[in-house]
Amino acid sequence: MSVADAGPQVQGELHGVGVGRRGVVGPVAQVQPVPAVAADAPLLVDGVAVTGADAQEVVARAFEDVAAALADASSRATGTVRDVLAATAQMADDRALRSGVLTRIGAGEPVVAAIDGVVDMFAAMFVQAGGYLAERVTDLRSVRDRVVARAMGLPAPGVPELTVPSVVVALDLAPADTAALDLDKVLAIVTELGGPTGHTAIIAGQLGLPCLVRVAGVTGLDDGIVVAVDAATGTVTVEPSPDLVDALARRAEVERALEQDTAPGATADGKAVALLANIGTAADAERVATTAAEGVGLFRTEVLFLEASTEPTVEEQTAAYAAALRALPGRKVVVRTLDAGADKPLAFATQPDEENPALGVRGYRLVRTNADLVEHQLEALAAAQAATGEAPWVMAPMIATADEARDFAARARAHGIAKVGVMVEVPSAALRAHEVLREVDFVSLGTNDLAQYTMATDRLRGELADLLDPWQPAVLDLVAATAHAGLETGKPVGVCGESASDPVLALVLVGLGVTSLSMSPGALPAVRYALRRHTSAQCATLAVEALAAPSAAAARAAVVENLDPEVRTTLGV
Repeated sequence: MSVADAGPQVQGELHGVGVGRRGVVGPVAQVQPVPAVAADAPLLVDGVAVTGADAQEVVARAFEDVAAALADASSRATGTVRDVLAATAQMADDRALRSGVLTRIGAGEPVVAAIDGVVDMFAAMFVQAGGYLAERVTDLRSVRDRVVARAMGLPAPGVPELTVPSVVVALDLAPADTAALDLDKVLAIVTELGGPTGHTAIIAGQLGLPCLVRVAGVTGLDDGIVVAVDAATGTVTVEPSPDLVDALARRAEVERALEQDTAPGATADGKAVALLANIGTAADAERVATTAAEGVGLFRTEVLFLEASTEPTVEEQTAAYAAALRALPGRKVVVRTLDAGADKPLAFATQPDEENPALGVRGYRLVRTNADLVEHQLEALAAAQAATGEAPWVMAPMIATADEARDFAARARAHGIAKVGVMVEVPSAALRAHEVLREVDFVSLGTNDLAQYTMATDRLRGELADLLDPWQPAVLDLVAATAHAGLETGKPVGVCGESASDPVLALVLVGLGVTSLSMSPGALPAVRYALRRHTSAQCATLAVEALAAPSAAAARAAVVENLDPEVRTTLGV
């Protein structure tokens, strides 16, 4: 149902892709739209139209002011929020973008038309590149809107000042706007566009806010109308019933109660299952240190690289890795080496002529074109290990063969890294997991990419979310093959993809033989609770049910039906 098409009827549900499990109720606060300015609108200074060099000066100053404001916001933020704001500030300060606009203005083109022309050109390039760059189009459009508003003397678009706790709704919320939210007044974020792996969803997860993306019709809701946002079910309910409001309130109470359990992860019969957190920065590690996470199962080191125009020095890398290790003394920290390329391009390493970057030189394959990147990172990790006395577990992404695993292991061990592993996110690695595990000490399943490559489906395409469902039988088969190889070789097999954060699927993963689960910190309590209520034998039975199902939906339904009844009630599954 689309509320925009519903006429006077305001009751109903809108559906999208949920990020997280929380549910909230509150009034809608629509993000202010971009001011409508004609492409040929004159640029006025003190009421007088200016062109040429004078117009160039005004626009150049607008770019500078926008970049400075974003950089200032970045300096006051932390973690992923800081990095995203810094990236957007860099975009506003991009020489190519700015010079392209100024050149057009100098040639006589109207200011707005010049800005739009250059931004459209860059956006088309980003979309064609796909992946991470495609997600950056939202950032680019945000810079455009801010610069146009600044140059034309108009109010900046974005989130209105919130007077009461509200559900922020937008067509697509720029990360800069997300980061600037008053968290005391934001209950949830809902967008009509975007994707579950985009910047807005990532920041919302870091901030602990429930988030829904790809919710058709949500921008048709009136400001102030009360909605219930349920990230677990991916629904926005307009004017929810008292029963639904009460149900969400009870769920929130349950979640708070579950957070009180801080014991190590284990099944009901005492089988240990390490419950770990995913992080992207040293600041994230400091936040994890205050939670019940037993350590870190995925340290995405590319955050340090992605926003840099040149490779970070070994010293810079060492400082970042050491800070993360010091934040978690005595706890397991699994570091993923640079996962760049495809949706995470590097200005100083990505191949410019790749027709299909997702299948090209990405992850560990960078060693083929820029071996120094890998060697420098391993050198920095070894230096951080020496400086802190904490030994990280280090793994390489995008490993497809046992030969690649052997090569990485040799490089890592040559630098003094003791625990060496690889990611299993390519079907070939899962199918030959025995051979891969002979070369390394552990493996970790990246179920997001594993689903993408198994189902031949771009993980950033929200409209194909059903194919990317980690419950897909083919994906579960590959997880099972990898876990079985781990059991036979006596080596750990973890999962660090988003599937680990689903407490129902977590039971299946453990039943298949997975030994650790890594997720966003907010997902840990529910997963810990589900494990505590089921024995390892029950988990194995649930895994059999899932593997026997003919579809993703049938697999989940079969497992839910056989859950402990109290778990079904408590978690609302």
